[in-house]
Amino acid sequence: MTFEDTATRTGARADLTTPRLLLETERLARNAERMRARCAALGVVLRPHLKTAKSLDVAKVADAGSFGPITVSTVKEAAYFAQGGYRDILYAVALAPSKLRQIDAIQTQTGARILLVVDSVAAAQALVAAACGASSVLHVLIEVDCGEHRSGVAPEAEALLPIARALAGSAVQLAGVMTHAGHSYAAADPDVIADIAEDERHAAVTAATLLREAGFPCPIVSMGSTPTVLFARHLAGITEVRCGIYMMWDLAQLSRGMCEQDDLAVSVLATVIGHNRAAGSLVIDAGALALSKDLGANTFLPDARYGYVCDPVSLERLGDLSVDVVHQEHGTVHVRDPLWFARLPIGALVRILPNHACITCAAYDHYDLMDGGRPVGIWERINGW
Repeated sequence: MTFEDTATRTGARADLTTPRLLLETERLARNAERMRARCAALGVVLRPHLKTAKSLDVAKVADAGSFGPITVSTVKEAAYFAQGGYRDILYAVALAPSKLRQIDAIQTQTGARILLVVDSVAAAQALVAAACGASSVLHVLIEVDCGEHRSGVAPEAEALLPIARALAGSAVQLAGVMTHAGHSYAAADPDVIADIAEDERHAAVTAATLLREAGFPCPIVSMGSTPTVLFARHLAGITEVRCGIYMMWDLAQLSRGMCEQDDLAVSVLATVIGHNRAAGSLVIDAGALALSKDLGANTFLPDARYGYVCDPVSLERLGDLSVDVVHQEHGTVHVRDPLWFARLPIGALVRILPNHACITCAAYDHYDLMDGGRPVGIWERINGW
């Protein structure tokens, strides 16, 4: 049965306008359950990162409907999830002081606690100054650098305690520390990732210990990336973990051995719109905007290019086809066998497994839900800042 047949029979988004973002609900649920079980085994709270999902419906799958703690990366996400019933939200990006009024309004209007992040005395002082006149108390985590060197203070740095002192005040309260081993995504060896996880754990726990010994409260000790949570040997001293790509997965994670291909939950439905026989290529209507220009999978999976080309129903890869070139709205698929022109005529549908789900999903305002190869409904999602 074709994708068109199943869409027509179910009546779910049967107009088939492409490109569109498809979400396999069974895979999502399975991925979420595995991570919950992993966190339970490690003895830590899971604070799912929803920067990729950006959907209340996905969040409810991730936390089994518990409305527990979550992580976001934009103020718009914080407002959306707070309005949707979430009350413990970590905004895991250093806050521009100009956005503080929005955070205060979210907390005041919804009763949610939005945890904020700083990593320097200057940032702490700017936050405290901006908090003058706020209607709600601001709870803040100090970000610790565990080796990625993107942001964060060194866990044993002399600046750690001055940051904590700068956060003292009635309108601002220190709530703990957080760190993120983003460099774990560059590794594929489980032992290397486990070592990075230990560095991440040690950095967070070291900073928390120094703060507590100096008399500062540190109830939250937060770390996390999907790879380090999966491969950590233990997480002693950590109270919670933040990870998000495990819900969807993508070719970048597949290439590093984090998952299997049948775990990948999101794909892009596209239409064949051209045959360039002279160049030996098909053209699809999913290009850079629909897929992204991310080549993160290619380090360990060179044939990934900009995404695997798959059957629209089974999601099995079609031979060795990949999206080889992207322009803004065009995707080029090189074919060595001319029989592909007959197998994939103009108007044929294909699905693309993306390299980086976080970036790909950001182009769409909803998910088309798939279950057993059938479209079964839609879930709205948000975008923007």
